[in-house]
Amino acid sequence: MKIVILGAGPGGYVAAVRAAQLGAEVTLIERDRLGGTCLNHGCIPSKILKKSADLIYDIEGAEEFGIRADARPLCSLPGVMSRKNAIIASQQKGIQALLQHNTVNTITGHGRLVGDHRLEYADERGQVQILDWDRLILATGSRPYSTPVLPLDGRHILSSNDALDLTRIPASMIIVGGGVIGCELACIFSAFGTQITIVEGLDRLLPLPSIDRDCSRLLLREMKKRKITVLLSRTVTAVDSRTDGLAVTIGPSPAATGLKEKEKRIVQEQAEKLLVCIGRRPNSDNLGLAGLGLAMDERGWIIVDEMMRTNLPDIYAIGDVLGPARVMLAHVASMEGEIAAENCLGAGKKMSYAVIPGAVFTRPEIGTVGLSEEEAGAHYHDARAETVLFRSTGKAHILGELAGEAKIIFRAESGKILGLHIAGPNASDLIAEGALAIQMGAALNDLATTVHAHPTLAEILREAALKAMGRPLHG
Repeated sequence: MKIVILGAGPGGYVAAVRAAQLGAEVTLIERDRLGGTCLNHGCIPSKILKKSADLIYDIEGAEEFGIRADARPLCSLPGVMSRKNAIIASQQKGIQALLQHNTVNTITGHGRLVGDHRLEYADERGQVQILDWDRLILATGSRPYSTPVLPLDGRHILSSNDALDLTRIPASMIIVGGGVIGCELACIFSAFGTQITIVEGLDRLLPLPSIDRDCSRLLLREMKKRKITVLLSRTVTAVDSRTDGLAVTIGPSPAATGLKEKEKRIVQEQAEKLLVCIGRRPNSDNLGLAGLGLAMDERGWIIVDEMMRTNLPDIYAIGDVLGPARVMLAHVASMEGEIAAENCLGAGKKMSYAVIPGAVFTRPEIGTVGLSEEEAGAHYHDARAETVLFRSTGKAHILGELAGEAKIIFRAESGKILGLHIAGPNASDLIAEGALAIQMGAALNDLATTVHAHPTLAEILREAALKAMGRPLHG
């Protein structure tokens, strides 16, 4: 069985490894660098920068712990970027070794379909080569989205990719979009010393159905403490370049309702940089897909079924190229890749999106899994929620990180856990316990009778379950 995979991101390279493990002859084609957006322009580099930002936050608060810090810590952005590039290079070598170990044939080039079970690519000498395949997996991902009002130029008007390659800290930055990427980069560059303004068209930060509104409110409160300006229900209507930076015109969002007169005013703000974080667009163009009749929606996102199959025989698709109709996260792409690889060899597995943990690496972090309180209320008549504050745990006091809460969503009649939403220290790690609980169909009593080590942040999860059962100990 010959399987060809286009795209070596977290979906593509995992699919390649799994298919090779199952005995297929696998060819992986990547036009850029191994690891895709996640490793090169997304998950990994942004968290490397976040670590540096967190160190600054921690040093600034060192006096609380009896440690003298006589001067404000200063960020050397070239040093941060040097560390980032070294880690990425190391990770790329690791992926390459993994592929070699599993005898995956890796090709650098741009693949394009040219007929039934055939594709072409240009090799390193520029010569066009033809490959035949029995099964094809499309894992080509996505790229930052821009508009005519916000044309990306890589110098003044930046994409998230550009922001992660800066070598000088901007004095000021307006971030268009208060979603996950915008909020993460806001916290990072604010720590580095940039004056940040976030402009979000909807009425809250992180306006995603999967993220509980209380988490959004808590993050907004903490951002304001750090002097990050947040303009909700607002949108950027024009950008003019000037010798001293950018003049950014901001007005009411078309999606906003019930605005006060003050909120309807059009204002102009100055900034050195404008960072555009308003979504992604699919890398489905220039692949020869339309000519073959592969089904895509009006924006170019590829349509698949629950087995990751497209409408064309023997062609599968995974990852970001499927768009927001699925879940655009690296760990989801990896699972889709495993399922697609196994189905290429006849497994007949289905992808489930019922229990997908999400992590937002802001300060504080946010972790979510399962239904939000709003979603649960729409599905179940007996849906309930209880919240416990991190300040009720000893470990939060030890760390000096009291801002945060854990909300557990459950059914009153059965105690079945429907969702868990955490805003606070290490939320991205803590959420895994909630994912396991929901995956196993656990009830409140299962979590409440599980002994948690003390003093740990994870104790808040047991306390949330106890409170939901009507017998809190500390919360």
